[in-house]
Amino acid sequence: MKLNKILVLRSDRFGEFLLNIPAIRAIRETYPDAEIILFIHSSIVELARCVPYVDEILECDKVSDGLFKKLNFVKSLKKFKFDAAVMLNPSKDFNIVTFLAGIPIRVGYDRKWGFLLNHKIADNKHLGLNHEVDYNLELVSLIGAKTDNKAPTLDLDMHEVNKFAAYIGIDKLDNLVAMHPWTSDPVKEWNQENFRLLAKRLIEELKVKILIVGTKDKLEKSRTLFGDLGDSVIDITGKTGLKELSWCLKKCRLLISADSGPVHLASAVGTPTVVLFRGDISGKCSKRWGPWGDNHIVIEKMALSAISVDEVFLKAQEALKI
Repeated sequence: MKLNKILVLRSDRFGEFLLNIPAIRAIRETYPDAEIILFIHSSIVELARCVPYVDEILECDKVSDGLFKKLNFVKSLKKFKFDAAVMLNPSKDFNIVTFLAGIPIRVGYDRKWGFLLNHKIADNKHLGLNHEVDYNLELVSLIGAKTDNKAPTLDLDMHEVNKFAAYIGIDKLDNLVAMHPWTSDPVKEWNQENFRLLAKRLIEELKVKILIVGTKDKLEKSRTLFGDLGDSVIDITGKTGLKELSWCLKKCRLLISADSGPVHLASAVGTPTVVLFRGDISGKCSKRWGPWGDNHIVIEKMALSAISVDEVFLKAQEALKI
C-alpha cells in the first residue's frame, strides 16, 4: 500500500490524545515519506507540536458547528487530496466529512455511521480488555502501520523546561511531588480531603514540596484545601497551559493523581506516578487507562473510598525511595 498524504483525526481530550502518539509513530515509521496531517481540538495543539511525526495540524473545533462550516471543510479536505483518513475515535462527523471529501481509504471503528468507512473494526474498548495504546495500534494496523516503540512520549526542550520552572519558583534542588486532586469524571474522584491529608503527611514526614496542578475552575477549591500549608506548597492551579504543565511535571519526582489526563502527561515526560483507580467499571479500569511504562504504581479497588491515605502515602514513599 502506498500512501502519500494521510489525515489523522482525534477530537477528544489531551489524555486520550497522548495515548495515540504510538499509533501516529507507527504511521510515520511505516510511511516515512508520507505527509501526515493531524486534526485535533485547538486546546491540544501546543502538545501536538511536541510530537515529531506530524507535518501539519488542523483544529477540529473550528469546523464542527453548523452545516455551512462542515461543507466548507469538506471542500478544503478535497483540496488536500488525501489518500487515507484515520479516525482514532468514533465520530459521525468525521465519518461523514471524510466520505463526502472522497478520501479513498477511510479507517475507523464500526460505530456512528460506520457504514461510511471501508476499513473498520468493532469498537470493544468499553470492555477494558486491552490498554488504549494497544487499541489505537490495532486500528492503524488496518493500513499496515506498526511500530516496536509503544511508549507515548513527548519531545521537550529542556532549556524551556528549566526556564519556566525558575519563573514559577521551582528550584532545581526542590524535592518536588506533584498532586492532581481533580478528575473530569466525578465517578473517578478520590475524596479531596484525602489529598489534603496526604499532602500534609508528605510535607511533614518526607520533607517534600507539593506542586498542586489543575484547571482554572478548580482554583478556589485548591486554595481552600491547600492554602494553609505554607511555603511547602506551590499551587499552579489554573496558571499553565498544557505545554507549561508538561514542563512542570518534568521537574517533579512523582505525580499522585486519580485517573486523569495529567497522569498520561507525566508518563509522556518520564515522571513516575501513583494513580488511584476504581475497578468496578470495565471501560474505566487501569488495564485500559493506566499509565504506560514500568515506573508507575497503580492502586485499584472496587470503590475509591476503600483506598486509604495511609496506603497512598506508603506507595508514594516507595516510589520516592525515601
